[in-house]
Amino acid sequence: MQLTLWSYEGPPHIGAMRIAVSMEGVHLVLHAPQGDTYADLLFTMIERRGRRPPVSYTTFKARELGGDTAELVKTTIQDAYERFVPRVLLIGESCTAELIQDQPGALASGMGLPVPVLPLELPAYARKENWGANETFYQLIRGLLKSRVPAPGGEPRRRAPDERPRANLLGPSALGFRCRDDVVEITRLLDSVGVEVSVVAPLGATPEDLLRIPEADFNICLYPEIADQACHWLERMFAQPTVKTVPIGVGATRDFLAEVGRVTGIDTATKAEPSWSRMPWYSRSVDSTYLTGKRVFIFADATHAVAAARIAAEELGFRVVGLGTYAREFARDVRQAAKTYGVEPLITDDYLEVEARVSEAHPELVLGTQMERNIAKRLGIPCAVISAPVHIQDFPARYAPQMGFEGANVIFDTWIHPLMMGLEEHLITMFREDFEFHDHATPSHLGPGAGSGRSRDMGLESLGEGVRNSEIVTAWAPEAEQELKKIPFFVRGKARRNTERFARELGIQTITVETLYDAKAHFGR
Repeated sequence: MQLTLWSYEGPPHIGAMRIAVSMEGVHLVLHAPQGDTYADLLFTMIERRGRRPPVSYTTFKARELGGDTAELVKTTIQDAYERFVPRVLLIGESCTAELIQDQPGALASGMGLPVPVLPLELPAYARKENWGANETFYQLIRGLLKSRVPAPGGEPRRRAPDERPRANLLGPSALGFRCRDDVVEITRLLDSVGVEVSVVAPLGATPEDLLRIPEADFNICLYPEIADQACHWLERMFAQPTVKTVPIGVGATRDFLAEVGRVTGIDTATKAEPSWSRMPWYSRSVDSTYLTGKRVFIFADATHAVAAARIAAEELGFRVVGLGTYAREFARDVRQAAKTYGVEPLITDDYLEVEARVSEAHPELVLGTQMERNIAKRLGIPCAVISAPVHIQDFPARYAPQMGFEGANVIFDTWIHPLMMGLEEHLITMFREDFEFHDHATPSHLGPGAGSGRSRDMGLESLGEGVRNSEIVTAWAPEAEQELKKIPFFVRGKARRNTERFARELGIQTITVETLYDAKAHFGR
């Protein structure tokens, strides 16, 4: 076992919680020790949900381990059913409870509750969060639909000639990256080509919605980390085709529409031109030449990492110098993409290894998770977050999808702004000694007197006209002058004047580094 400060994924029962939180009418009973309720904060604090997750904990204590913890499980299950009256009950256990081997799923199945009870096998020491979410979603769909599987050789569903094709959007979930807005954008996009969305699951779905999944003509696997197992099962059991292209980026969105067209028989070619996306126009403009060849390092979940690499290389002209994922179940997809861009794939969940690789690659932009944001900050490299795990700031109140043509606009802004701000800082540093930027530069295009009325705004209300820079007789020590130059030019003048005022009031003839910092502390009170 390895101790770590950060973790890309939690244990699999966190994944089960994500599915329960995503849905209505589903409740999870988790056999877990006291203290495991910390996971609630992921949803109430990080995702800013207005209510606690629909999860009941047994919260056994150390002194109870020598007693009958199985009875505690049954009591918790009965209390949860009577209090919340769920339409489906999920039963799982945390990593600590797994060691006790109380078999809570078997206990729940024998209680005779009048609702479907689905026991979850979540091997905490072999699997992690995304796998847990994927397995829980699959078990939900399989458990609710297994009695409705048609007999072998049965005819697949055929829609009427005047009926619009219907699709299910599978995979968006709680704690997912921009899932709420992606669903809106893709629903809009499908509607524009004549396809109706039947069920969105698990996000916002009910058990009754899951029962309607077979009524659609095909499924769209929006987030493979959550829904690929369920989609494969639906394809086998109900002969429902699956659209597997994830529409992140202009090129991928065109490919997505083309795949929808092949499945439905609709001509989507006329809808594939992103007339409302600004990314293709900017990528062809002269202003984008600054971005060409920028070195970018990408590390995220597999879906977003592969999509980001394609956008970076094909749509923005970046050079991919690193590509990796923490999602080992999808390592093959990342390895294949890394081969395309001629880089060594990085498959790891050790953030220290990621930091070492980022440092070696010397990228000009990092695209990753909340972990990579912190890594890039320490290394002084611009960063944009493209995938979970994320912090509260990556659950914006505004509309900010990642998928579809509008998602391409959001991605463009998110990635380009850090680089442009980096360019601005570079130019300021490069021209800091230019005659227009040094301490005695003309403050305005209006002339030397344009700034005379700004003394009040600069915090020098008590200074009269007789204490201008030209009339100050206080001397500066060479080391103090050098320290002053470290202050940004746009506030350096104010720092100089305040320091000289401070020295004059104390009768100091020569300003030293100590005087500079004493003045800073004085005026900063």
